[in-house]
Amino acid sequence: MDWKSSINGFKAYLKLERSLSENSVEAYLRDINRFSEFLECKKLKVAPEKIKFEQLKNFIKWLNELGMSATSQARMTSGLKAFFKYLLMEDLIKDDPTQLLETPKIGRKLPEVLSIQEIDLLIAAIDLSTPEGTRNKAILEAIYSCGLRVSELITLKISDIFFDEGFVKVTGKGNKQRLTPIGSVALKHIEIYRNEIRCHLQIKKGHEDILFLNRRGAQLTRVMIFTIIKDLVEKAGIKKNISPHTFRHSFATHLIEGGADLRAVQEMLGHESITTTEIYTHLDREYLRDAIIQFHPRS
Repeated sequence: MDWKSSINGFKAYLKLERSLSENSVEAYLRDINRFSEFLECKKLKVAPEKIKFEQLKNFIKWLNELGMSATSQARMTSGLKAFFKYLLMEDLIKDDPTQLLETPKIGRKLPEVLSIQEIDLLIAAIDLSTPEGTRNKAILEAIYSCGLRVSELITLKISDIFFDEGFVKVTGKGNKQRLTPIGSVALKHIEIYRNEIRCHLQIKKGHEDILFLNRRGAQLTRVMIFTIIKDLVEKAGIKKNISPHTFRHSFATHLIEGGADLRAVQEMLGHESITTTEIYTHLDREYLRDAIIQFHPRS
């Protein structure tokens, strides 16, 4: 068994059996390819089934010496574990060499969050005199109203928006679908964009149902969303490190600060585990102080 055929088999498994997105599959494959590069670099001609724990441990040590962050090391360790688990499942190896491989400890970093005032500032910075400005306002309102991931936003379909009911059908990671409420403000700006801007575009074949389009009538890219937000952050004079995902963090944080149930937020975000959602409970100090004064029996 060589590396090329085993990696191709792993790729098919990730796509077909685990239904992972293209980006997730590519991330896994990069991690495995990095390990095979390490073996080449060390002049170790070892087939996948002959890999030992010691070689994996030396690989992680090598990554550390290269100055790779603990987060990246942890991700690569996770990728290797998934790869060897697949080989074991397919009876291509007898023992899993990653069994004793420890994931580097990483501190849980709290995500950057925008205040409601900062979100208003960003939206106010949009130039509504241009067609793109009208579209961008609808984009920001939608991403903040529903807590969407970038991939979910750019693939959002008109047919998945239930205007009368106030819900959006979102296709998330692993093609899992969920129903998320959408606010009336976001719906209003989506309708304005559709009726005043989108209807005048020459839409490319296959993109007829995609909501947000570029000026050539094609689906927007992830990079384009990042660029739109980066430009608005600069215009609004906000000094935080903001990305499209910051709106998702802000959506969840504002809901929890407003008293929303953690399980409800978990459903809306499409998290499999409640532990992932718990990171959004990093409420500001003033809020915590008020909560303690209001509810603690000794306050």
